[in-house]
Amino acid sequence: MTVADYVTRCLHDPVGGYYSTRPALGEGGDFITAPLISQMFGELLGLWAAETWHRLGAPERVRLVEVGPGDGTLMDDALRALRLAPDFLQACDLILIEPSAPLRQEQERRLAGADISPRWLSSLNQIETDAPVILIANEVLDCMPARQFVKTDDGWSERRVGVSDDGDDILFGLSTITGGFEKPNYDVEPGQIVEISDQQAIFGRDLAVLMAEASGAALLIDYGRDKPGPGDTLQALHRHARVDPLEHPGAADLTMWADFPRVLEAAVRAGADVTGCKGQGEFLRLLGIEARADRLIQGRPSAEAVIRRQLDRLTADDQMGTLFKVASIFSPRSLTVPGFE
Repeated sequence: MTVADYVTRCLHDPVGGYYSTRPALGEGGDFITAPLISQMFGELLGLWAAETWHRLGAPERVRLVEVGPGDGTLMDDALRALRLAPDFLQACDLILIEPSAPLRQEQERRLAGADISPRWLSSLNQIETDAPVILIANEVLDCMPARQFVKTDDGWSERRVGVSDDGDDILFGLSTITGGFEKPNYDVEPGQIVEISDQQAIFGRDLAVLMAEASGAALLIDYGRDKPGPGDTLQALHRHARVDPLEHPGAADLTMWADFPRVLEAAVRAGADVTGCKGQGEFLRLLGIEARADRLIQGRPSAEAVIRRQLDRLTADDQMGTLFKVASIFSPRSLTVPGFE
């Protein structure tokens, strides 16, 4: 099977898939995301949503959507910060898009006492377009895998996943390409891998269609590339350590880099406007994360060292500050997306 098919099965198979049966987030799990590092992340994204609403003209109704809400921490923090914007909360229809049953249960538990009650949908195309949409997708693209193509001395082949002759081992191998491949327009040396994610491109296209029909802005935050290039980015995480992605399928989180150029190109082709990419550190600083950290320290002086470490983790160049990118897909063209002025 293709690498993309393998990753999809490992993550979403209803019987043995990682997210279907055993997602493990946080310090005690397999991986940690920005909302779990600090409350500042979700708070700032909540206020980003409110400012976007104001720039859309503060419509009477708006849909606040999070795709892949994890354990609900980001939205919990966002809604707490949004108490500073009661008019926005009053206008909000809160939608969470989550395919994982265990994670949906965790979101229901965490948001049980929220100021506004969410409703759950399974896909973007179920979102009504009779009101503007403000959407957040944090670490969603990296769960949408890519096919991998290898340049050889004799041309191009596809990297696939199969089993050994005795059936005991899962192995990588090369196969003849069957459709869905265009040679890249950048230099690739023999032996290098090129990744192409149709799933990510389709997500970009669907977001663009949604934004064009409803108006609004979608914020994409993920680790990945902001310009085309080769590279094998498939990785598996178990208890915060990298492991062999072919070992114990379904027992570890598998990810691949977000391909922002491909996603944004698909969005433009589908009729929406896009911003360029910013590093997460620069974006959060523009939203005021340093001032927020100072305010938290004023309230809890004994936690200063912890808060400074959290700030560094989210924004420093050698942490998440540049590896993680931020971009927006939006409509109408006249909208200036906060953080991208």
